[in-house]
Amino acid sequence: MCGIAGIIANNARNYQEEIQKMTDSMIHRGPDSSHYEFYDHAALGHRRLSIIDLSDNGKQPMFSNTKNECIVLNGEIYGYLDIKKNYAEYPYHGGSDTEVILAMYQRKQENLIHDLPGMFAFAIWDNQKEQLFCARDRFGEKPFFYAIGSNNEFIFASEIKAILASGLIQPQINTDALSHYLQYGYVSTYQSIYSNIFTLPPAHQLIWKEGKITVSRYYSLPAKDRTISLSDAKEEFFYLLKNAVKKQLIADVEVGSFLSGGLDSSSIVAMVNEFLPKQTTISFGYDHKDSELKFAKEIADRYNTNHREVHEQKGDVAESLLKISPFLDEPFADTSYLPHYEICKNARKSLTVALSGDVGDELFGGYHFYTVENKLKNHFSYKNIIAQFGLKLYQKARQTSFVTQQNLKFSSILDFHQNFVRNDFNKTERERLGLVSDYKQSYSFTPNPDSLNDIMRVDLEHYVPGNMMVKSDRMAMANSLEVRTPFLDIDFAEFCIQLPEQLKLTHDNDKIILREAMGSYWTETIRKRHKQGFGMSVKSWFAEDNLMKLSNDLLKNRDQKIFNYIDFDAAQKFQTKDNKHWNLLQLALWAHNNQSVL
Repeated sequence: MCGIAGIIANNARNYQEEIQKMTDSMIHRGPDSSHYEFYDHAALGHRRLSIIDLSDNGKQPMFSNTKNECIVLNGEIYGYLDIKKNYAEYPYHGGSDTEVILAMYQRKQENLIHDLPGMFAFAIWDNQKEQLFCARDRFGEKPFFYAIGSNNEFIFASEIKAILASGLIQPQINTDALSHYLQYGYVSTYQSIYSNIFTLPPAHQLIWKEGKITVSRYYSLPAKDRTISLSDAKEEFFYLLKNAVKKQLIADVEVGSFLSGGLDSSSIVAMVNEFLPKQTTISFGYDHKDSELKFAKEIADRYNTNHREVHEQKGDVAESLLKISPFLDEPFADTSYLPHYEICKNARKSLTVALSGDVGDELFGGYHFYTVENKLKNHFSYKNIIAQFGLKLYQKARQTSFVTQQNLKFSSILDFHQNFVRNDFNKTERERLGLVSDYKQSYSFTPNPDSLNDIMRVDLEHYVPGNMMVKSDRMAMANSLEVRTPFLDIDFAEFCIQLPEQLKLTHDNDKIILREAMGSYWTETIRKRHKQGFGMSVKSWFAEDNLMKLSNDLLKNRDQKIFNYIDFDAAQKFQTKDNKHWNLLQLALWAHNNQSVL
């Protein structure tokens, strides 16, 4: 896990100062070492967090045996030892997964990407072709940003701050991304908050040659569901998950696990126990009656782990925001980034790598709103014009149910999902703030508006890379920690994506396949559990004087940078100590953190 950077330009050796500034800005991503390599037209930089092949043989930028190619990689290639056997003709110099990509490139060129598993963002300079080949993993676990400099330089890096640190670009605000942020609380994975700094979307590759940039999709989610029995699905599920965990335990440092006490993380810990007799588990919890710490302790005791609890310290939320938010580079309103930072900080005291149970909800149907959407879809009024006409008349006299109200309001469960679930500001409210843009992200498939599975696919291409993986990567890397997500193993994820809906959730049960396949590995208390978050309350945070002072400083001052982009008077009406208020506060905080470039 590392930070990568590069500048492709004529006389690239003249950019030594710029490339160093870029990598210095990402020291948190790779505190172990910093290296640079130069060709006539390419300057490549790297910050290293040593995980596999801790010797100098694993350092980057890494030359191929011919020195024609040079790679910088951020991420991990799972199962690379098996891949390596298929490229035995290459004269390997060390034992890293990075070198395997060079071997693959020499034989397959850009086609290597179809056979490359793992989480990654990389760039390969081919000196003979004078071409740069870049790619990002299928689910957006690792970031990749790029821009065109004032002298037509091609600049790329793991983080936006590194591109800004080059001094080669003056950023401009992207109002499409700003509107998307206000609606969902995060920037789309297809955009950045700046119109002239771009993100390479997940499952895409980029080729730079002779000043021309070509971006193309190399992978699409499987769009069709399988027909499979529950008994067969349980067997395949267990086999694929066990194999995914096994591959992600490969490292030359200790690998631990985050343990929330939920179904997903408990399953990961149970699988790790198949391979490691004494694993380290880390839990974060709030000291109140709904704390999950007691559930995590049950699993830790069952598997006799080296268990560590991180208890909420009643601190200053405003102080934490000022300290942590600069690592995000873009506005980000998910409240859980604060506790996620804390658990990563504490994990790093003894670990360099931790496994996470992220993305189980999207793969197995675990969110409450999926159950609501299932009820919407199966309600007698769903897409029934006659029933809806009668219900519209009826609700003028009597209160109707939530399901009825939403079926009357939205055209489909997909419409409900995209314009109600996890929404902060609706279109009218965004227009009041001065943003008329209504950006809609594209997908690798055409969603069926009545399919729950397609809604989960939408989340895998929208929410997961735009929110969940951003939080995971930035908060982990802020603490020089690598986080791996076994549920995103390509074979396991594809299997789950294609499972029929009825093996994921019904009217009164969720995560059916996970419960059936893994239930015997949990305690009885865990088996009865349903989804629970970190338990934070924005309302309680706004009760703190220091947070309100920060809010007033940033949102009640016309001179703050954010009001160059949204209407000041309209913003005053949304400061009601709720999610909308929090969304605006995070936006203003981002603008404050970046006022020198705005």
